[in-house]
Parts: sequence; structure tokens; C-alpha cells
Amino acid sequence: MEDFSKKITLLYIPFLLTSIGLCLGYTFLNWLIIINLELISIKDVIIDFGLPLILPAIPVLFYLRPKLKLLNLSAKKGGSWIDFYTFILWVAISVPILIAQNYIETATGELTPLKNISQLDSLPKTKYYSVEGVYIEKNNIGTNSVFEVSGKHNENFDMYIYVTVPMYRSATDTTEVISWLGLNYSKSIKNNLEDNEKEEAYTAFANQTQLDFDQIDLTQFGYLMRVPNSDKGDGLRDAVKKSTKYTVANSTQLFWSVNEPFEDRNGNTLAWTGIVFAIGSLIWLIMIIIPAFDPAVLQAHESGAIDSNEEVKEFVDYLKPKEGFFITPILVYANVGIFLLMFFMGFGFMSFNSKDLIIWGANYGPLTMQGEWWRLATNTFLHGGFMHLAANMYGLLFVGIFLEPLLGRMKYVGIYLLTGIIASAASLWWNDTVVSMGASGAIFGLYGAFIALILTRVFPKEMGAGFLVSMFIFVGFNLVMGLIGNGIDNAAHIGGLVSGFLIGLALYPSLKGTFKMDGVNEKEESVDEDE
Repeated sequence: MEDFSKKITLLYIPFLLTSIGLCLGYTFLNWLIIINLELISIKDVIIDFGLPLILPAIPVLFYLRPKLKLLNLSAKKGGSWIDFYTFILWVAISVPILIAQNYIETATGELTPLKNISQLDSLPKTKYYSVEGVYIEKNNIGTNSVFEVSGKHNENFDMYIYVTVPMYRSATDTTEVISWLGLNYSKSIKNNLEDNEKEEAYTAFANQTQLDFDQIDLTQFGYLMRVPNSDKGDGLRDAVKKSTKYTVANSTQLFWSVNEPFEDRNGNTLAWTGIVFAIGSLIWLIMIIIPAFDPAVLQAHESGAIDSNEEVKEFVDYLKPKEGFFITPILVYANVGIFLLMFFMGFGFMSFNSKDLIIWGANYGPLTMQGEWWRLATNTFLHGGFMHLAANMYGLLFVGIFLEPLLGRMKYVGIYLLTGIIASAASLWWNDTVVSMGASGAIFGLYGAFIALILTRVFPKEMGAGFLVSMFIFVGFNLVMGLIGNGIDNAAHIGGLVSGFLIGLALYPSLKGTFKMDGVNEKEESVDEDE
């Protein structure tokens, strides 16, 4: 009973306070800064999805994870459950925040009644409007067609048609566009079709869109809702600009029509926020009850012998360039920096579309083989989304801790860049229509070199078996995931792994006897860092 009470105090209450505090705090700031005051304009994918996933990671890693060391989470066959517990913590805190943002966006904003659409400019701006008098002119529309490629091997060709319809005061007063009503249509076909077949498919899609548009009664709607700052919003705004009735002053007055009752707009999102939070809290309670405390760690904690900032210091140390570990943090900064730049420019979070990635330097056969060979290198600093980036940076830090001190800066960065380029070339050779990106080819090259040096006993025996198992699990998992079709480029992985392994074998004679195990991982003083 005493242990249960301590678990509630040390592990459960901090979780509850963190989860509730983050959910309420972030939701309030979203409402105040973005929705109510409109101080800044940020893509909704960032506000509603990106930040709710990123922000919880900070208290989870630096506040809650260190507390998990109080529990005996060691697995019977070695290793620890602490990473699994950390992941559950992150999910339990993040998901309610995600759902809450959907609620606050739909719940916020009054339904402003308009006698006539012309009152838009004279009344305070809001999100929702009911309109009694409006003339919707279907003969002066704006249209915008957008084409994207998607899928693991670019197998899908996605077509979008955005339509904007001007709204006037009345049928007799069409001199000024008051606002625009937006509609969007989409269709996906196979990307391996010939260009003429794609043109035929688009023509059929456009004709069907025209038929659907002609049949729809745009005057029959419950209320209007402002189009948010989103990719669909961008498509609609471009459609407005292509209309002959376009004026700069009214370009932002863009709405969707909603046919459901206004009171139904929230659905059950508030209830689901509470339900998901309750489920996560219950799961976490069960998870901390099952394992026992680690007596030594608990005693040290109660006596004040444990540094509460130890986890932060360790993390910062991993990311701080220093003697023997300089290039790895720089590579992490470069990869993360490019991702964040794309993120804050509104290109996405969990995923980026192929068109944007190509513009930023992804490896794409038709362009690379036309002379843009620099794509073989630049693509190694791009990632398809957050999870892609996170997995690669974790793998890079793991291998870099051991490999960079041994190789020195020049050899280490040389292997990274060379195997990354070889991996890109392998991807291009295997399928020249794939949009390839990611540091995983270069990282697999480092892993290949690491494996070669372990097998040749450059690293000591005590590192061999355990590290080989860990690396084979990492490598095998990625290769298997590539086979089952989740968007992983196995050609690049294999190209990087094989080339790195061969480079490791070539370096073996010069590195034999230069590594010394002392505690965790140290390099002999005789090894030249800049070698």
C-alpha cells in the first residue's frame, strides 16, 4: 500500500498535472492568439496537428521520463521497457490535445446573422454567418487545377479542382464581389499511365466536376464558414485570383457552405477529449502499478542524491558538438533545421507532398538524370515527415556516439556523404520515377561500416554481440517495413548499407587496435580526431 501511494505521488499526479496543464494551456493560447485575436497566421496543420505532437515531447523527455527510472523496468532478456513507457506517456498526453483543438476551433465563434451579404464589411469579423440575402453567380467562377504525385513509388496521380463562386448583394448589383464561395473536387488515378491517358482522365474528371457543379444548388445552405489557412484554402485563393472578377481587396473573403445545423458543428469532440484522457489516465495508472520500485534508485531519490536535471544534461550533451563528437550533432541540426523550415513555411508536418520535396532538392530521376546531379546529395537532408525524421535522427545519434570518435571528423563525414550519394544512386537505378529523400541511406552507410568494424574486431568483444543484435534489428525492421509497402526506399537502404560495409572493411587495417573500451565508450588518446 505504501508503494502504491508513492507511485501515485511520484508518477501519477505529475502525469495528470502535465497532461491537464498542457491541454488547457495550449488550447487557451490557440483560442487567444490564433482564433480570437488573430495575432499571427499559421497553417492549421501546424496548430492542430504539428505543435500538439511536438510540445508534449518536452515535458515527457525531461520531466516525466527521469521519474520512470524509479521503477524496475528491466526486461528479463536484457534491455529496458523505459522507451515503451515513454512512448505511451507521449501518446496519452498528445491525443487529448489533438482532439481539443478540433473542438475549440468549431466551438469558438458566434453565428452572425446577415440580412444581406453586403453587411460583411460593416460587422465585426467572425467565423460563421447566416445570410438571408445573397446572389451567387455561377457564371463568373474561378477555377484552379492542382496535380500531385503520391504513394510509395509515386503510383498515384492526384488531381484537384478548386472552384470559387462570387457572391453579390443581389442579381441586379454585380459590380462588386462581396465574397467568394469555395468548392473542391478530387480524383486519383494511376501514375504509370501515359501522358495522353492522364490528359483523357483529367478531361473526364473536369467534365464530371462541371456536371456536379451545374446540378448543385448553392443557395441551399445552413450557414457560411470562413475557409481556414490550409492547403485547401491556398488552392481556393489561387482559384479566386484566376477569376476575371478578382480584386485584391476581397480576395480573403472566402467561405465554405455548411448544410448541417449550426448546433451540430462540434459533434462529440468535447466528449471524446474527456474519454480519451480518461482512457490514457487509466492505462498509465495500470502501467505504473505493475512494476515494482527499484529500491536503490528510490532510496537515492528520497535522500536527494539524484540530480533532477541529469536527463536534461545527458540530452544536451548528446546534441552539443565537442571533441570526438562534433559532426553528428551538426548533421542532426542540419536535418532538423531544414525540416522545421519546411514545417513553419506550411508545407506539412507528418508528411510533405512530393511536389514540394522535389522543389527542395529530393532525388527524382527525370530531373537528376537531366543534369541536376546535386540532388543525389541534397535529398539526404530532406525527410518525408516528422516520424521519418525522428527515426533517422535517433539512428544517427546512436551510431554516431560510437563511430565518430573512432573515425575522426573527416572520415566520418566522408562516409556519411559518400554512402548517402551511393544510396541515392542505387534508388535512382532501381526506380527512376521514385521521389527519394531522407538521411537513412547515409545512416545505413554508417551502420554498414559499424557492422564491418565489429565483425573485424576493431571494436572489442564486449560490444560485439549486443550491438550487432541491436543493429540487425534496426536494419532488418526498416528493410521489412520497406517490403510491406509503407514508403521506405529499400534500394537506398541496401545501397548505403553495402557501400558502408565495404568502406568499413577497407578502413579496418588502419583502425585495428585504435579503439579502447573504458566504461561505456572511449577512444584512445592516440587516435587523431581530425584524421
